[in-house]
Amino acid sequence: MRPPARPRPTTRATSGRATSGRSAATAPTGTPSVGAGAPTGTRGTKGGSRGPATGTTKAAPKTAPKAAPAEAARSRPRTAATAVVPAGQEVPPRVSTAMADRLAERTAMRRHRAWRRVLAWVLSVVVVAGLAWVALWSPVLALERAEVSVAGAGRYVDEARVREIVEAPDGTPLPRLDTVAMREQVLGLRGVKDVRIARAWPHGLAVELTPRVPVAAVPDGDRLALLDSSGVRVATRDAAPKGLPQVDVPLDDALALQAALHVLAALPAQLAGKVEHVSADTQDAVETVLEDGTTVRWGGSSDLPLKVEAVRTLRKLADGARTIDVSSPELPVTR
Repeated sequence: MRPPARPRPTTRATSGRATSGRSAATAPTGTPSVGAGAPTGTRGTKGGSRGPATGTTKAAPKTAPKAAPAEAARSRPRTAATAVVPAGQEVPPRVSTAMADRLAERTAMRRHRAWRRVLAWVLSVVVVAGLAWVALWSPVLALERAEVSVAGAGRYVDEARVREIVEAPDGTPLPRLDTVAMREQVLGLRGVKDVRIARAWPHGLAVELTPRVPVAAVPDGDRLALLDSSGVRVATRDAAPKGLPQVDVPLDDALALQAALHVLAALPAQLAGKVEHVSADTQDAVETVLEDGTTVRWGGSSDLPLKVEAVRTLRKLADGARTIDVSSPELPVTR
């Protein structure tokens, strides 16, 4: 009697839950197996052997069936980027739209910035145009006669004529006023030495005059011309104003007249108030007669500060002198 055949090793271990007399493996379709109901001791196939009567069976190898290619393709999960390609056909290249989307976004942003820049420029132009209209054409900053002030006219400047000039553009906005031309007109008036015209916002003008001060009265026919230290006629009077010395120099002798006027302009106020008469045969022979009858010979108009100081000193030291000659201030003479 032959010994029982050894069971062949299977690809998978049988489950540990199998009990005696019952097999846990299932044979593939068409393969004979010995089940629990097969009689013990039956002879197997040709070349086989009788199995033991213990009721156990041989474990058949377990093989998973192979799926068909089409079924395998259908069983794979599909994604948005995966497409089923038939067999034998090349897979098309993948095209990414991320770069195109990025370029489109940058173009839109650039266009948006351009429109914002254009809008800012338009708003700026509108604002500037509005401000220009308010400042140059609207009555917001227009000149008003009541807001015009004139100061420093003195007694020899026609203030009414000055006001007529500066108030002429009444109603014109202050930024459009031509103050330069206005100043030239005021300087053309007699007696005006200088003028300063400033805008007094929002509706006024401030006019400050510097008048000419006459220092001598010069005969001009039957009347007297009042001249300042520069020889400019300030006014014309029938008689010399009180305290203003008369110069016996013809108006057409410009050099002698200018020298006499320079001497009068250099005198201090205390001494100038005592001068009653001035004469000058030439530009180097200027003489003045004081109210006490003292004659001062000045010579020319050079070194006037030194000559004035010499006269003031000699009047104190030589109280009874009737003539003081300071034509040479280093060597003054009295007699």
